[in-house]
Amino acid sequence: MSIGVAIGVIAVRRVSEAKASLSQAGINRAVDSAAGVVQGFAEALREGMGQREGELRAALGLDTPENITETLRSMRR
Repeated sequence: MSIGVAIGVIAVRRVSEAKASLSQAGINRAVDSAAGVVQGFAEALREGMGQREGELRAALGLDTPENITETLRSMRR
């Protein structure tokens, strides 16, 4: 009988935890967490893209003052 009571208590606790995670506050926490992960990924991606663009521009010789001036002129046209 005590084993049955213990299993019942554990089951009630698990159901209560599941209900709490499905409540509005639980859903908000999950969405906030997911948004934070996505934002962190996007920031890391932008940083990597900027770094790679710098490497490519340096490798192609596009960062010389003459090229920068010409690029700015062509953008104004």
